[in-house]
Amino acid sequence: MNQKNVETQHDWVLEKALEIYRQPFSDLIHAAQQIHRLAFPENEVQISTLMSIKTGNCPEDCKYCPQSVHYETGTEAHGLLPLEDVVGAAKIAKQAGASRFCMGAAWRNPTDKNLQRVIEMVKAVNDEGMETCVTLGMLNESQAQKLAAAGLDYYNHNLDTSPEYYNEIISTRTYQDRLDTLANVRQSGVKLCCGGIVGMGESDRDRVGLLIQLANLAEHPESVPINMLVRVKGTPMEDIEPLDILEYVRTIALARIMMPNSVVRLSAGRNDMDVAAQALCFLAGANSIFCGDKLLVTPNPSFADDMALLEDVGISAR
Repeated sequence: MNQKNVETQHDWVLEKALEIYRQPFSDLIHAAQQIHRLAFPENEVQISTLMSIKTGNCPEDCKYCPQSVHYETGTEAHGLLPLEDVVGAAKIAKQAGASRFCMGAAWRNPTDKNLQRVIEMVKAVNDEGMETCVTLGMLNESQAQKLAAAGLDYYNHNLDTSPEYYNEIISTRTYQDRLDTLANVRQSGVKLCCGGIVGMGESDRDRVGLLIQLANLAEHPESVPINMLVRVKGTPMEDIEPLDILEYVRTIALARIMMPNSVVRLSAGRNDMDVAAQALCFLAGANSIFCGDKLLVTPNPSFADDMALLEDVGISAR
C-alpha cells in the first residue's frame, strides 16, 4: 500500500468533530474520499485474518463479548493452541490473499509463560512472510518490549467507546488501563491497532468521542478497526437495537477525516452488511477488512465471498 503522509491534527474538540459527522451525508463521504485519495491508492484494500489462539473463560465482563466467563453464550473454551496449528492457519490465510495474520487470546493480561508461547507464534508467522498482530489484553512495559524484540508488527488493544460511555460497557478494566497499555506498546516501537465498537446503544457523541480519543493521541494508531456490534445470545447486548448502517458509514468517514494516514478497517459485523453497505464504507475511506469464516468466535464472510465482493466493486486486495 503506497502511502503518502497527510498532515494530521491532534487537538480535536467534540463540537467541531460532531459538526463534520452530522453534515449532509454526501458532503461527508465526498470529503472523506478526497482525503483518502491524498494518503492512499484508490481502490486498494489490505486483507487481514484473525484467529482465536485461546478462547473463552475471560475474567472481564465486557457486555458485548461471548468469551466472558460472566455470560452463558455456548462458546467452547480452549487453551492456547499448539504452534503448528497457528502456523498452518497462517499459511492458509496467506494463500487465500491475506497479508497480515492476527492472533487473539481471551486474557485479562498474559502471564510471562504464556507470552513466551505467543512470541514463538509471532516469530513463526513472521517467517511465513506475513505481518503479525496480536491482542492479548493488557500489557506492562516489559511484555511490550519482549513482543517488540520478537518482531511483532502490530498490537491490537481497542478503547471500545468514549470515556463517557465506557462504564456502561465494562466494569472490570478502566479506560486508563487501556490507555496505559497503548502507551506501553507505543514506547516499545510496535505499531498500534486501536479502534472500537459501535452499535452498543451509544449516542453519536460517544461515537465521535471515541474517535477524538484516538485522533488526539500523540501518534495516531497505524490501524483503526471499526467494529459493528455482533449481538450474541447470552450477552447483555443480545437484544440491543441495531445501529442504522448509515451511522456506521458516517463513523468510518469521520475516522478517515480525523486520522488520514491510518488504515481504517471494517471489522466485526460485516456478515450482516450487504454489498451496497460495504461499498459505501469503502467509499467513505475504509481500506482494510478481516477475511475468514470467523472473527475470533463470531461469524465473518468467507475468503471466497470477500474476493467476489472486491471484484464486484473494482477493488484490489493487498
